[in-house]
Amino acid sequence: MSKETVFPVKKLVNLTEDQAKRISDFRFEKRLASENEAIRVLIGLGLDASRSKDDPTDCPPPR
Repeated sequence: MSKETVFPVKKLVNLTEDQAKRISDFRFEKRLASENEAIRVLIGLGLDASRSKDDPTDCPPPR
């Protein structure tokens, strides 16, 4: 009997030093268990925010 994977899709992304630090700071501020969880939360927040704008492709450039 095999156990179903909770997060079966894996992605590899490159980050700037600033982005990595901001993710780490977010993780500790929110007391999240892992960096992966912090990244998933931030992606979810960004996707939710993009739905509320008139033009979802009008995203600010990365810092």
